[in-house]
Amino acid sequence: MAHALPVPRIRPLGWGLIVFRLLLMILLLVVCTPLHLIWRTLRLGRWWPRVFLSGIGMIAGLHLRVDGRPERGALLLANHVSWLDIPALAHATGSAFVAHDGLAAFPFLKWLCEMNDTVFIARHDRASITQQVQQVRAAMAERGALTLFPEGTTSDGTGLLPFKSSLLSALDPLPPGAVVQPVLLAYEDAARIAWVGEEHGLDNFKRILARLRPVRLTLIFLSPLADGALADRKAISAAARMQILAAMGA
Repeated sequence: MAHALPVPRIRPLGWGLIVFRLLLMILLLVVCTPLHLIWRTLRLGRWWPRVFLSGIGMIAGLHLRVDGRPERGALLLANHVSWLDIPALAHATGSAFVAHDGLAAFPFLKWLCEMNDTVFIARHDRASITQQVQQVRAAMAERGALTLFPEGTTSDGTGLLPFKSSLLSALDPLPPGAVVQPVLLAYEDAARIAWVGEEHGLDNFKRILARLRPVRLTLIFLSPLADGALADRKAISAAARMQILAAMGA
């Protein structure tokens, strides 16, 4: 994990923004949760988690631009810079996400993740791999997209960590006709947005909510992988990383 910039002291105006934005987020959750439960009971789709995540991004000051076209039903492989990556991709694609099962140890986070059909992967539990494969494939079939962050952690947004092909174990082999699409998340002020180094997650959350300036992010949807790049999980990881690196250089 990269080294973080020194954490700036939050000023009184920043604390006011944190409180105001938190209240808006709580209100959004209170509105969206019962509507989501009603929609799910009536089998009307999974629209409200996308509304909730999009709203979280807007409240946090996220200004989003989309370059390229997300493929429907694709597995999206993206670089990972911030917790804002999730509301950004959910807004643009309606994506569900693949997460490490360590998140499931936090009941509130697990509940929020499950609302958006998050698939929890236990990389070291070979006994459950069949169930994980079924969950991943069902999410790809039922949702507009499924996103995985193959770095396995956040980076500073200026470079790219090695991709962990083991995170793709539940997709090896790929389902017939599956589309794999790399995505570059390019933040305008990545060094001051990124959650890296020894910074605590709550500190990063507060730091972003205290910002006066908007968080500008461009989502760049790259060409889907084809032919030999889809041969196995190692080929997929290498090809996706190469495309994202090339887009960073461009």
